[in-house]
Amino acid sequence: MDRYVTGAVIRKLREAKKMTQDELADKLYVSGKAVSKWETGHGFPDISLIEPLAAALGISVIELLSGEEITNRNRSSNMLRGRFYVCPVCGNAIHSVGEAVVSCCGITLPPCESEPSHAEHLIKAESVEDEYYVTVEHPMTKEHYISFIAAVSDNRIQLAKLYPEGNAEARFKRDCVRKLYAFCNRHGLFEARI
Repeated sequence: MDRYVTGAVIRKLREAKKMTQDELADKLYVSGKAVSKWETGHGFPDISLIEPLAAALGISVIELLSGEEITNRNRSSNMLRGRFYVCPVCGNAIHSVGEAVVSCCGITLPPCESEPSHAEHLIKAESVEDEYYVTVEHPMTKEHYISFIAAVSDNRIQLAKLYPEGNAEARFKRDCVRKLYAFCNRHGLFEARI
């Protein structure tokens, strides 16, 4: 990554706040010339200024570094429209109900794009009393396994973390479950509708 904060982003955010270069410079205890250099691409803010710069511009550090202001337009928090993010380093699984910039282990994570469940990643659900017993036909070796299975309804998510050499199975309360997801550490996210 040759640029961690672009001048165009700084300028756009500064102008949105109706601040002059000198006003922004005063908040950061730098010169107006320094801000001008950043915005014209002739220099970059020192790493020690990233947090105060983000605060002065009214956004998070992640938003500043990604160059995107995140506005959650999904105010109804419909879980079915949520997104999964999975860290390739530590396997951390994160779910968001709206737009997000998600970072883990120093990496900005892209949202997972799900594919329909199919023969190699077949998600099966069996109704047992008030639960779904969910299985995935998949090997569970140390190198190739299902990392998690999730059940999503309109207003909640249930997630079961799985481990290599275990069973690719989980139980979830049936409570209005609409979708099931399974994440393969090699092939990504798969979904099945209930």
